[in-house]
Amino acid sequence: MITHPDDPSLRLIEVADLDAPSPPPEVLAHRDALRAVVDWAGTYLCRPHPDLGRNGPVCPYAQGSLSRNRFYLAVPEAGARAAETAETVEDIVAAVEPYRAWFVRLAPLDGPEAVFTTILLLLPRLGDRLEFVDGAQNALKDAFVEEGLMIGEFHDGPPDKPGLWNPSLRPLAGPVPLLAIRHMVATDLPFLWGDPAHRRAYLTRFDGRVPAHLREIVMEAVMEGTE
Repeated sequence: MITHPDDPSLRLIEVADLDAPSPPPEVLAHRDALRAVVDWAGTYLCRPHPDLGRNGPVCPYAQGSLSRNRFYLAVPEAGARAAETAETVEDIVAAVEPYRAWFVRLAPLDGPEAVFTTILLLLPRLGDRLEFVDGAQNALKDAFVEEGLMIGEFHDGPPDKPGLWNPSLRPLAGPVPLLAIRHMVATDLPFLWGDPAHRRAYLTRFDGRVPAHLREIVMEAVMEGTE
């Protein structure tokens, strides 16, 4: 388990903590949800899917994250209480914000493990209020993208966002409502180009290093920016 250097109330659970002889209280309180997410990562994110529309695993980085012990989990307390309060989206946003700054410190962009580092913030008590998970992701995205980060929502709704290669697939299905933090990668452009601010953040970060199959989208974005 990793404790924030400046705020001991913020802690990240490592996969090994789930099988420790004396698991930390954070694990004992949410063991079933944590185990479900780790199992889902291994059986879904790390494997090919027949409806994905391309070769390779659902998430190209998940196995590397698990293998390098850079797959972190947490259950933000405000998020856990959110199902019992009226200000649910605001509670989740407030609970997640500290992890944005911590992630940047934990995985500097120029570090060798940056692309494989992820933090999954579980919100297990929001199973019947999934719209609040989606709302929090939408509220948080601007600030994350501005820092070169991505924040994605997963739940068993599933989120109504189609796959890039197969529009009929809903790839963000997961067993526990959660928000996932990671670094932006070059192939994220299709998730960002519809918003001018997100597009600028992407072009600033990846100018000249865009995958060939996305260069047409980049040229369209650049041309729109000059109009």
